[in-house]
Amino acid sequence: MAITKEDVLKALSYVEEPDLGKDLVTLNMVEDVQVNGKSVSFTVILTTPACPLKDLIRNACVTAIHTMVDKEADVTVNMTSRVTSGRGDTSEVLGGVKNIIAVASGKGGVGKSTVTSNLAIALAQAGARVGLIDADISGPSIPTMFGVEQERPQMIQGDNGKNYIVPVEKYGVKMMSIGFLTPADGAVVWRGPMASSALRQFISDVEWGELDYLLLDLPPGTSDIHLTMVQALPVTGAVIVTTPQKVALADAVRGLQMFRQPQINVPVLGVVENMAYFTPAELPDNKYYIFGEGGGKALAEKYEVALLGQIPLVQGIRESGDEGTPVVLQNDSPASGVFKELAQAVAQQVSVRNASLSKTKPVEIKS
Repeated sequence: MAITKEDVLKALSYVEEPDLGKDLVTLNMVEDVQVNGKSVSFTVILTTPACPLKDLIRNACVTAIHTMVDKEADVTVNMTSRVTSGRGDTSEVLGGVKNIIAVASGKGGVGKSTVTSNLAIALAQAGARVGLIDADISGPSIPTMFGVEQERPQMIQGDNGKNYIVPVEKYGVKMMSIGFLTPADGAVVWRGPMASSALRQFISDVEWGELDYLLLDLPPGTSDIHLTMVQALPVTGAVIVTTPQKVALADAVRGLQMFRQPQINVPVLGVVENMAYFTPAELPDNKYYIFGEGGGKALAEKYEVALLGQIPLVQGIRESGDEGTPVVLQNDSPASGVFKELAQAVAQQVSVRNASLSKTKPVEIKS
């Protein structure tokens, strides 16, 4: 019997998207079904280009066709992506941005900016459109991480006659930082309202364009800046960065609980345990738990969120950040693979959040 498009779609209706718990056909993830004799081709629309389940889904599709349609069929599965959005607001603020992800830590010195930089680049490498706001007003380190300390954003005039700042772009990531606007060797003292005003300009006066993910590198702790960002933007979710030792975990809990306060209620996508273990370059298979073991995992389990990744304490991560070439760019480095897996895990949690939770809107905090 000749193979029909209906046969193909029926078979694919038995292939489940593991994270979303529904089949590909119900989720409208199958398009462009073509049948020519025993040759079958179709496109699967993933929810993110950084999908960690890409090969699993592809293999399940091929198996379904061979099992339910024709075991001799020549099956071609084209994989592409259409990043989902969790936005429910009707504002025009960053209207072209699908997902806004806050990266936070309870205390300084846990490597939050290092994690954010490598995460942003890894998402861009996967094919996503990525932006990054360095919201750490007092200690902007993103320009150094990307090797663009001397760059200065350009201005353009929009269709409405208003002037907009063009974000600096490198490694496929658009970025804005107060570090681009202040002298590198000068100290800028900010009162809370001044800092909040500067960050609001990064939102309203920057030409971000179309983005799949906009990362917010927040300052350590909990402050006015955190409230400013969740009030000004519909934040899709938060990523908490910690190190394994007790004092860092205690502060990470406070950061996590801030996002879970009823008046804020930003979903926590998961925890990243940075400096999880030390691996010497000459002993790549050895792990030494200098700051303790399993703290991030225990935190994630206690608060029922995902452990998104465990980043090793590797000299190359620090060196590459100082040199402006984040380690994720070095394909021969084991740490590069860890950050790429982190990007997949974050993208996965964003897709699940968008499919299972209510749409996100800017927070309204009544005084």
